[in-house]
Amino acid sequence: MLGIMRKYQQSPIIKFVFIVIVLSFIGTIFLVWGQGGKSGGSGNYAVKVNGTKISPDDYQRAYYRLRNIYEQLYGKSLTPEMEKQMGIKKMAMDSLIDAELVRQAADNMGISVSKDDVRKAIDAIPAFQKNGVFDFNQYDAMLKANRITPSDFEASEKEELINQKARQQIRDKVTVSDDEALKEYKKQHDQVELSYVSYSPAALKGSVKLSDQDLTSYLEGHQQEFTMPARVAVAYLQIDPASYLPKMTATKEETQEFYQKNIDRYMVKGDITPFEKVADRVKADLLRSKASEEAYETAADVMHKGGGSSDLKAIASKLGATVHTTPLFDATHPPAEFGADADLIKRIFGAKEGEITGPVDTPRGLFILKVTEQKPADVPPLAQIRAQVEARAAADKARDLARAKAEAALAQLAKGGAGLAVHTTPAFGFSAKGDVPGIGPSPEIMNAAFDLTTAAPAAKTPFKVGDSWYAVSLKSRTEASAADFAKVKDEIKKTLLPKKQDEALTAWIKGLRAKATIEINPAFQND
Repeated sequence: MLGIMRKYQQSPIIKFVFIVIVLSFIGTIFLVWGQGGKSGGSGNYAVKVNGTKISPDDYQRAYYRLRNIYEQLYGKSLTPEMEKQMGIKKMAMDSLIDAELVRQAADNMGISVSKDDVRKAIDAIPAFQKNGVFDFNQYDAMLKANRITPSDFEASEKEELINQKARQQIRDKVTVSDDEALKEYKKQHDQVELSYVSYSPAALKGSVKLSDQDLTSYLEGHQQEFTMPARVAVAYLQIDPASYLPKMTATKEETQEFYQKNIDRYMVKGDITPFEKVADRVKADLLRSKASEEAYETAADVMHKGGGSSDLKAIASKLGATVHTTPLFDATHPPAEFGADADLIKRIFGAKEGEITGPVDTPRGLFILKVTEQKPADVPPLAQIRAQVEARAAADKARDLARAKAEAALAQLAKGGAGLAVHTTPAFGFSAKGDVPGIGPSPEIMNAAFDLTTAAPAAKTPFKVGDSWYAVSLKSRTEASAADFAKVKDEIKKTLLPKKQDEALTAWIKGLRAKATIEINPAFQND
């Protein structure tokens, strides 16, 4: 982690928060580099790397440290959704695994670090300096404040330096050849023209012919896309509690009691409004509450008297209500009269066919419902959804056809492109943005264009740009002066070297992972 922080320190964007991060996390920084493997014989572990255990505590510390670093950089707390999207927990686990793999590799490479190396590294840490010079008192005070002994911290720094040395050995082996430098020079200074043909699925859709067997096979292979969700049809009564209002009365005592029980309704900016000022409003609220209770009790009494009735019309007659019916609908598209009341929809889809449920109290009134038809989730027969299946199958077939035509066109372009409707781009130089004249933004085509030669003019694969597929080949290439290359060769090598070193380091660690036995504790698998 010190290496990561030092990397951050070199960035001008976050340089100003570096000291804050160091001060916040130096207390646990020494635990990152393989210390979990030295935690004894406990069977409790977050991950094993070639048999070496990394403890759950070390994993948690790495996770919290990494999360806090990102919170420092973003200047705000990370929500669980942001953490998941950024993969914070996976990054923490990967950093521990990679660090342990590098530590083990360093042992095999015979890498060592002297006490003097450790001392110099600690002296150079800005958090321990005053006026640019190491200050022992500050070093000692900071370690004590974070409950770290000097020996523990120095051991962690030794691990960090060994890790750095191992990585640097890999980087030092990397060189940039003259051919690689020339290739980069030509990419930067050559001009190319491309020949190309394109195939759009939209243009080919009309030529797609599908038999009944094709559609049947497509439906069988894409059943999930055409599955209809569970659906129900219901008959229902809707009762408006307001119809009971004319029968309701309220005494002054009842109104005052209602006011006391619901006094929060009558507060304004934290202050209680005296009863006398809101008496009429309180009484109206009480009457509505009574009407709602009376409506519910009456409906429930009618429904369940005598053991209940399965005759919705009889219930409607006793309540003076009207029976309404709905067509089949699914839980995500309920009828407008039900609104988006989740409890009501849940009750409906939890009921059995022929069963009456309710009363269900909603903002739209009371509902008594009877499920009249139920259909489980299923795939409709082809005849019923033929148009939808045909449209999707034709679109997929057109996309496949466009790519197939582009692949076939590549072979023809390699032989001159006879018989193809070939287009030509204007001459253009390399652009990191990947904007290819006449084609559009395609970094893939841009990079491939400058690898093409007169001996092998056609690209190896077609390229997808937008919805269309492109087959491209080299029409001409205007090469930059070779004499000028000699003047800038060394500078190009210097520019290419860091990237190539990073790639080599990444490939080395990937290779260590491929050969390693890594066992993540199932409890941490989904982190």
